[in-house]
Amino acid sequence: MQTLKELLEKVDQADKKVVAVAQAADTEVMRAVMLGVERELCDFLLVGDQTAIQRVAEEIGIEVGHPAIKILHCNEREASLQAVKAVNNGDAHVLMKGNVSTKDILKAVLNKEFGLRTGNVLSHVALFEIPNQTRLILLTDSAMNIEPSLEEKAQIIENAVSVAQNIGIKIPKVALLAAVEVVNPAMSATLDAAALTQMNKRGQLKNCIVDGPLAFDNAVSRDAAQQKGIDSPVSGEADILVVPAIEVANALYKSFMYFADAKVAGIISGAAAPIVLTSRADSAESKLYSLSLSLLSAN
Repeated sequence: MQTLKELLEKVDQADKKVVAVAQAADTEVMRAVMLGVERELCDFLLVGDQTAIQRVAEEIGIEVGHPAIKILHCNEREASLQAVKAVNNGDAHVLMKGNVSTKDILKAVLNKEFGLRTGNVLSHVALFEIPNQTRLILLTDSAMNIEPSLEEKAQIIENAVSVAQNIGIKIPKVALLAAVEVVNPAMSATLDAAALTQMNKRGQLKNCIVDGPLAFDNAVSRDAAQQKGIDSPVSGEADILVVPAIEVANALYKSFMYFADAKVAGIISGAAAPIVLTSRADSAESKLYSLSLSLLSAN
């Protein structure tokens, strides 16, 4: 895949999923809903105040009586809980964040009674279309885990590999990023990267090729790797970039967006169902791509 638009083509329209949108009364969210309905990607359960949802729908020209759209009325405080419950009981297959805080929706996701916990680490997986690259690149984790342990990094890799496979990358190449490409006992990121590489070689991390530590340039540029004499099956061909801490991913994410004019889709992986957790500032197009990524992951 070279463009995020290809995600739309991969969604199985014959097996329509239902997306529960928590607090759907948001203009950009509703624009994404409208695009999803127009493309017949899925059905929607819009959760929140019915009057507010209908008002936003009318403003942008959405037919709320459309057979692909249902509204579950509740007050704002209950929107996240009711949307999560809908996924938990099978009325929906994907959870999407609307005009609610990330804290509130994740609190509902982690609810012990009816949440979407699986015992696995939840991690954010971003899929980027970067203009000067010939393939899509995944980045993890820029939103959930601040400074993950070795065990948590292993699960973060597994989550990202699952997403990669759902979009057609059968054996993704995983680059474990650090500031340098050699093991340095004073830098814990390099120690974890070496351990995870060995875990992959021993079959503990399956269905992927893992290598690290790798500096960013060596992970994405074969020329840079060759200049440094690095012989790696991942260098220059990384499908997944795994960072040692959230600050690294946050900086890379925003650098891709603001310096490289990248397009992005992102979901939370590791729960019982995919979670579309976009920023309120994201465009309807970005939300649509994230929605498509979640639908493919729901399969």
